[in-house]
Amino acid sequence: MNLRLRAVNCYLESIGKEKWKLKFIRVQQKPFAENVISEADYAHLKNSLKRDGEWAWYFIVRFFAATGARVNELTKIKVEDVKLGHMELYSKGGKVRRIYIPKCLQEETLSWLGGKHQDSGFLFLNKYGAPISPRGISGQLKKFAARYNIDPDVVYPHSFRHRFAKNFMERSSNIAFLADLMGHENIETTRVYLRKTGAEQKELVDRTVDW
Repeated sequence: MNLRLRAVNCYLESIGKEKWKLKFIRVQQKPFAENVISEADYAHLKNSLKRDGEWAWYFIVRFFAATGARVNELTKIKVEDVKLGHMELYSKGGKVRRIYIPKCLQEETLSWLGGKHQDSGFLFLNKYGAPISPRGISGQLKKFAARYNIDPDVVYPHSFRHRFAKNFMERSSNIAFLADLMGHENIETTRVYLRKTGAEQKELVDRTVDW
């Protein structure tokens, strides 16, 4: 909303109506993250999908959590990218962002693709054979949350992006590299993903405070 207000204000300046400029909206940032899928729920979801033979959705969830990809980025991944082990995205200004596909996920995906004899094209398709849409992914994830008794509020595409960032920082302290992986120009944007959830904060307090 503030980006749009800025655009309006720039226009007002250009026509000499500075006195009509609008104030930006201030939003109080919460010191904790909300509605982020836990490691336990993530494991339960992916294992349940695998057990039930929901292979495409198993890999969708795996790719979200293991690459940090945004939902619109995930829909563009091709078999050729899996073979390479990464996908390159080009933004305005000629900037390049690389989404890496970890070796363990790469090998498991190639085995799945071999079983269904797919050696090219988009990785995730809908029932009509076209690339699956972000809306289709979001809707189906909610259905799986209900099926497997997981809070639907934590099962959505961006939740897994949070999970990726949190897991990455638990194993590596290189926040600058994480910012690159997630496509953030400002490292402060990355810090938002590293906030603990309310439940995690409570667990940490309970474990730490014994006086």
